[in-house]
Amino acid sequence: MKHSSLRITIKKCLTVFAVVFAVLLCCNTVSMATEIPDTTETEDTTEDTDVTSPLNLSLTVDNEEGTLSGTLQMLLVLTVISLAPSILVMMTSFTRIIVVLHFVRTALGLTSTPPNNVLIGLSLFLTFFIMAPVFSRVNTEALEPYAAGEMDQEEALEAAIQPMRDFMINQTREEDIQLFLDISGIESVSDWEDIPTNVVIPAFIISELRAAFIIGFLIYIPFIIIDMVVASTLMSMGMMMLPPTTISMPFKVLLFIMADGWHLIIGQLVQSFIL
Repeated sequence: MKHSSLRITIKKCLTVFAVVFAVLLCCNTVSMATEIPDTTETEDTTEDTDVTSPLNLSLTVDNEEGTLSGTLQMLLVLTVISLAPSILVMMTSFTRIIVVLHFVRTALGLTSTPPNNVLIGLSLFLTFFIMAPVFSRVNTEALEPYAAGEMDQEEALEAAIQPMRDFMINQTREEDIQLFLDISGIESVSDWEDIPTNVVIPAFIISELRAAFIIGFLIYIPFIIIDMVVASTLMSMGMMMLPPTTISMPFKVLLFIMADGWHLIIGQLVQSFIL
């Protein structure tokens, strides 16, 4: 009897809980239905606004004075800055200088002395020193007239590339220029001014590499002699297990210091450019 009465009580409680839960659920759905707004009118109004007020975008290239706007000038400056490393390496004396300095370090048997940062910094300052007359011409003939409004952008670019062309042509061999003229299918030209710039630049680069390798070979000769003398001395003494480079490197550094190597190499390297 006790178990049957307990079961009846549990059933009644579950029934009451089910009824209460159903009532609460119905009330919640009714309240959500009343809170949802009617979006048909708002959608219509948004469509109307989209139709009546379109989005207009405009880019102003010229200002009231007829020159480029400040935003476009800033974009051009950023573009030139991003291309400046390639221009500096490919169209100036930087290539020859950095290759020769790496030859010097390798000939001395030094793997990381001077470090790369020092060699690159020295090459940059030597490049600025050698290219100073060319940069001065670019500033006088192109940048200042363009800033003063005396020439447009195309004329300024042509005036700026002309000093660089003169410098590159003076350092380039005729054989290298003829090579790229033949590759590009251009017949022999009668005047240097008729040579396209896209022919002058690669011809200048391979001419610079050739000159740098010639200088590097001449730098290697005295240090190779020291390596041969040290190696033959060690073999005659029976010291077969001792690396010759370990003994020869201090002698090569001593020879480089006594001959004032940096003075000789930098001086001859700068004077090798025909300005």
